Amino acid sequence: QVQVVESGGGLAQAGGSLRLSCAASGSISSINTMGWYRQAPGKQRELVARVIGGGNTNYADSVKDRFTISRDNAKNTVSLQMNSLKPEDTAVYYCNAVLVRAGSLYGYWGQGTQVTVSS
Repeated sequence: QVQVVESGGGLAQAGGSLRLSCAASGSISSINTMGWYRQAPGKQRELVARVIGGGNTNYADSVKDRFTISRDNAKNTVSLQMNSLKPEDTAVYYCNAVLVRAGSLYGYWGQGTQVTVSS
């Protein structure tokens, strides 16, 4: 079994910063992708940022130049540094890990952590 656990989040003022961390543990042979998604009330879950394979990163346009994702492959962890926060960043943030097992990809989600940005 695989567990994905987030930490961090909370309340911040507009213009402030928060840091999210995520750790994957359990029966892990190889992780292909680790990243962060978010879901605001009444909206679909969307990609925030992810690190793929050897280190390529993808960011949502709305967070480019404000958020930075980093990954530690040895520890199976990923972090998201969020700066210059805006009220529209308010959402539940989910960590996602895509594992490689017997040639197939398996996705695992964390339970989510709330980020609230006040204006």
